[in-house]
Amino acid sequence: MALNTTVKADHNAPAITEMLAKFVVNHPSKGWSDAVDNEAQRTFANWLGCAIGPSEHETLHAALAAVNELAPAPQASLLGRKEKVDMANAALLNGISSHTFDFDDTHLKTIIHPAGPVASAILALGEHIGASGREILDALVIGIEVFCRVGNAVYPNHYDRGWHITGSTGMLGSAAGCARLMKLNVLQTQMALGIAASTPTGLREQFGTMTKPFHPGSAAKAGLMAALMAKHGYTASKRALEAPRGLMQVFSDKTDWSEVTENLGQTWEIALNTYKPFACGIVIHPSIDGCVELRNQYKLTAADIEKVTIKVHSLVLELTGKKTPVTGLESKFSVYHSCAVGLLYGQAGEHEYTDEAVNRPEVLSLRAKVEAIVDDAIAEASSDITILTTDGRTLHVHIKNAIGSVERPMSDVQLKAKFVDQSAPVIGAEKAEQAWNLARNLVDCKDLKALLAAATRS
Repeated sequence: MALNTTVKADHNAPAITEMLAKFVVNHPSKGWSDAVDNEAQRTFANWLGCAIGPSEHETLHAALAAVNELAPAPQASLLGRKEKVDMANAALLNGISSHTFDFDDTHLKTIIHPAGPVASAILALGEHIGASGREILDALVIGIEVFCRVGNAVYPNHYDRGWHITGSTGMLGSAAGCARLMKLNVLQTQMALGIAASTPTGLREQFGTMTKPFHPGSAAKAGLMAALMAKHGYTASKRALEAPRGLMQVFSDKTDWSEVTENLGQTWEIALNTYKPFACGIVIHPSIDGCVELRNQYKLTAADIEKVTIKVHSLVLELTGKKTPVTGLESKFSVYHSCAVGLLYGQAGEHEYTDEAVNRPEVLSLRAKVEAIVDDAIAEASSDITILTTDGRTLHVHIKNAIGSVERPMSDVQLKAKFVDQSAPVIGAEKAEQAWNLARNLVDCKDLKALLAAATRS
């Protein structure tokens, strides 16, 4: 029996769904190193700021208006806002918000954004059931582990087909995290994963629109609903992930089961998590980093620049090759715009990706001087930049690993500055400071009340 056009179905796959369910239920609280626990708190704090920052963006206004048509019960908070909605839609909306600026965390091996689906779901559920910070951290680490291991097993083939892997596998992470938080048993957790397996979301065609951030939000809501349904006896296939017609084999002609099974519970994908210094698609970061480095080193102005040539992997142009973006959301997927603002302003934060910024005359003028050339000898995470100046100089830099990568991680000082820059305009400087301190030390929170009070509007 052929599964797809290139490979036959594997009828002897290991019992992945059951194995992951047992892991979710049985792995001990903080069953990992202090370093992993620390990275989990960094992940949560970074995600929180990314969710607060865009809370007044038009994307959120539109999504909240749709949710309010349903007259939701006020069960859970919306970060950066006064309103409360039901916990499923809080997961949806906070998930949307956390990805709207495209400033959230990235698991570089798969280009998954891990926290959005998982943290959005477990925070909403945790607020409703009175979870502690320790319980939230456990659910975050375990949910992200399930999420990223399945992603590892099907990447890159699944992604190459056009799926946005954050949405299309994220519902498994949110289901796992919620199952852990609700203390479901193994069979219930297996059912939660099975139900979630029928709810993948996300097409790469949507990049540069409001629907891209819908993907992690939808995954968060779907996983939470799957766990709640399983709690009440709703059933699914016990082999929903690995079966010949299950999620993973339908998703991809690459299903490396060892990516799920090997060292499960011993090595941790969250330890590989990275945080963005630039508010755009991750594959552009090396090019921005190089442009900023050359700008600062040679004190370049726009008038000094005759031409900019960047050599990048083909994936960079596939994902971010928009030459003439006209909206802020589109510009996040334009390597041309991103290099231009990096050279002009020495940064590429959210302020450089607004509708106004993308149409500034100086940005348009410099953007037209940027040429991108595909060179697949260059790694996806690297970039080679050459600038020809108006006085005839040739300036060059090769960025092997950008700032924010595993090899060059952002410090806590840098993460806090990013958090405050996003959050203070929304909730005020005092609350932003409180929210950062509580999130960064989430393990010490007996409950979520103080954190949510700081992270929302009065």
